[in-house]
Amino acid sequence: MLNVPSQSFPGPSSQQRVASGGRSKVPLKQGRSLMDWIRLTKSGKDLTGLKGRLIEVTEEELKKHNKKDDCWICIRGFVYNVSPYMEYHPGGEDELMRAAGSDGTDLFDQVHRWVNYESMLKECLVGRMAMKPALPKDYHEEKKVLNGMLPQSQVTDTLAKEGPSSPSYDWFQTDSLVTIVIYTKQKDINLDSVIVDHRDDSFRAETVIKDYSYLVHVALSHEIQEDFSVLVVENVGKIEIVLKKKENTSWKRLGHPLENHNSFIPKKDTGLFYRKCQLVSKENVTHDTKLFCLMLPPSTHLQVPVGQHVYLKLPITGTEIVKPYTPVSDSLFSEFKEPVLPNNMYIYFLIKIYPAGFFTPELDQLQIGDYVSVSNPEGNFIICQLQELEDLFLLAAGTGFTPMVKVLNYALTNIPSLRKVKLMFFNKTEDDIIWRSQLEKLAFKDKRFEVEFVLSAPTSEWSGKQGYISPALLSEFLKRSSDTSKVLICLCGPTPFTEQGMKMLHDLNFSKDEIHSFTA
Repeated sequence: MLNVPSQSFPGPSSQQRVASGGRSKVPLKQGRSLMDWIRLTKSGKDLTGLKGRLIEVTEEELKKHNKKDDCWICIRGFVYNVSPYMEYHPGGEDELMRAAGSDGTDLFDQVHRWVNYESMLKECLVGRMAMKPALPKDYHEEKKVLNGMLPQSQVTDTLAKEGPSSPSYDWFQTDSLVTIVIYTKQKDINLDSVIVDHRDDSFRAETVIKDYSYLVHVALSHEIQEDFSVLVVENVGKIEIVLKKKENTSWKRLGHPLENHNSFIPKKDTGLFYRKCQLVSKENVTHDTKLFCLMLPPSTHLQVPVGQHVYLKLPITGTEIVKPYTPVSDSLFSEFKEPVLPNNMYIYFLIKIYPAGFFTPELDQLQIGDYVSVSNPEGNFIICQLQELEDLFLLAAGTGFTPMVKVLNYALTNIPSLRKVKLMFFNKTEDDIIWRSQLEKLAFKDKRFEVEFVLSAPTSEWSGKQGYISPALLSEFLKRSSDTSKVLICLCGPTPFTEQGMKMLHDLNFSKDEIHSFTA
């Protein structure tokens, strides 16, 4: 529902757009850009009409404010007067009016839940919804909550009928260690299924189980050391998080519950959680693309699953701006040398810098040692799509290449049935090709891999393929090893590229199960 103007991200010619199903944008009037909105919010003007007061809003009151010049919308229990924002919203006034006078959380999540609406609309905050969800009677009784049993009222009827079994947790201790054990009751759990953050006395462990999120969130009763270890017993779905005590004393309790502790809810209903990561290196890859390396805090365990993205958040002119990016390896060969270590503390991003953009110039101006906030991973790519695969085809345009990096590495190193991997890489000029020498070197070293470069504006010396994505190019490129071979085609690029590619693939009789489009 709330969107960042196209001039900030992605740029009109951006290859790194994270598509959202073809949602259209509306041309904004002069003086209605994101920067103009930020200036308005800092002008001191009363944007709520309440002269600085915050109120509790009943459902009946919310319904009354359903007109363009008097439009209130509820998002996650907070009510905003979005009337002043109408002309600044790139999705247009009609898109905002779909949620007028009602709870717009689901609509907001469908379009782009990553947008930092709290920061964008903080001067439009009217107050909270008056009705609060009832907590189970024993929610604040520590014995009931911290024994790891999920209160029945926190499991929805839908979840009980259709979703995975409810996880639970327990804890035990030795003189020097505290071990928190999460029983997921699932066998497809690995190290990238769990994300752990420890800040001050707050301990947070989120486990992603299919499309659901299980959260252990407590204020620890005693201090622990900064580093900890995470172990996964995959065949039984058990996760062990081993904490080191600062003092060798016996704990009478693990701690007391914090927000959403012991909850098990659909992933789409959870908010994004961020931690501050330090910029440790930045190097040129092409004339306008750089490889950024961020270091996770030592008190964080986070591994981004193959094919998933995170959100980077920066404060820009007093407003927090959020953009999605897909992490990559530090090179195409790093994962062939040695496996990713469980305690890997670095995340790499290939990011194109748009000089006239809003976000990437700020990112590019960061100095080594500065911090960027990084969210938990999101995305709908499932690694089991690669199992028993014989032919893998990758179609990428510009920085749409980024999700292909880990998919390519994983497939070549972990899928024994794989016969061939082919990448068709679309760019404007030769200078725009990311990691060209690495791709050519990989094709030389591993005969299963082939790469074809297609340029839309080549020089006269270019002897390779030219043009844009087309049925003719694809029909020649997408040839199976055999008539019955298992195939997956991955597609990523700007929205027109992705939409045209999807249509062409369907016209070439590839099924939905054989196509994955990287979108958010």
